Amino acid sequence: MEGMMATTLAEVEGTPAAYPPKPSNLSMTARNLPYSYHHIWQRIEAYTAYRFSPRSIQWVAEGPGYWLPPLSPATITTSELWSDDAWQVIDAPPGSPLGGFNLPTCAHYRFSGTVGAGPVPEIVNAACARLAEFLANVAQSNGVRREE
Repeated sequence: MEGMMATTLAEVEGTPAAYPPKPSNLSMTARNLPYSYHHIWQRIEAYTAYRFSPRSIQWVAEGPGYWLPPLSPATITTSELWSDDAWQVIDAPPGSPLGGFNLPTCAHYRFSGTVGAGPVPEIVNAACARLAEFLANVAQSNGVRREE
């Protein structure tokens, strides 16, 4: 099993109770977008493996091999093994030198817990602000682009 990587088969990510606040340097148009600012955060998170707001998470991985949670920061609270047509709670598999788990057998493992923590780095806040400003200036319903 030396050097093998386990495969993530499924990921179920919950919705956070709240996303980080809007950056303070937005234009009036960007501050008053016709939809919630959490839509912008969802777009940013679609391209990153780090979460800044805590939410529930569940992964199913197939062993054997080393498995690292694909999102961070992750706190695993429950580890389970698929056995006899049901999930059985198990002790967490042994740690790996990569920081995840060493899944010892050819089986399906389910990990549940939470993922996400702040604070939001300034560069990520800047990316959110840029996306908000872009969306505030995209084509209107008549196809004309408005810039301030």
